Amino acid sequence: MSSVRLFQIPHSPFCLAIAQALEACGASFERVNVSNGNRARIIELTGGRSYEVPVLTHGGRVVFESAADSQDIARYVDQAFGAGRLFPDRWEGLQSLLLPHLENEVEGVTFRLADIHYVPGIADPVERLMVVRHKERKFGRNCLDQWRQDRDALMTEATRRLAPYDTLLKHTPFLTGDVPVYADFLLHGILSNLTFQDWNPLPPLPRISSWFARTGSFRHG
Repeated sequence: MSSVRLFQIPHSPFCLAIAQALEACGASFERVNVSNGNRARIIELTGGRSYEVPVLTHGGRVVFESAADSQDIARYVDQAFGAGRLFPDRWEGLQSLLLPHLENEVEGVTFRLADIHYVPGIADPVERLMVVRHKERKFGRNCLDQWRQDRDALMTEATRRLAPYDTLLKHTPFLTGDVPVYADFLLHGILSNLTFQDWNPLPPLPRISSWFARTGSFRHG
């Protein structure tokens, strides 16, 4: 059994990003699925300091996000397995701009398109109700019905917000150059969430499609 364990919800864009980064860095790890309706294991692992996924354990260390906008897990993966390739000094400034935009502006639209498929498919009725209540407390009553109704408009907006990334890829295979940085893996996780189990197609951007396949298969060394 690997000493690295990724506690995840399988379709989470942030879990998918960390998993892809680990795979690209050649790290052997075990995925441990967590119920969306029961975060007791996460609360236990983090000593009551967090209930969110992902959480990474490596040997005796537990790594989780210290804030909503942190990249603590990704930076740990970079330090432990990536030899600085996920957060190279050269691109620190650019990534400080890209990562919040991806987390807020892009994922803020795409998760809605994923949730209209994910939530109705939750088999356990109690877990499904808890997820619905969480969504409605945060985004308003009947938000899922509204997102379902607005599906085409949401995809149009997602495409608009992703268009600058398509432009970045005009001259380089990855967002900042010849090898992917963490922004590539975060965007890959966001789009993997969008397309999880064929819930949605990729936005119709020509370079994003080839970049998505290239990033998914990338391995250092």
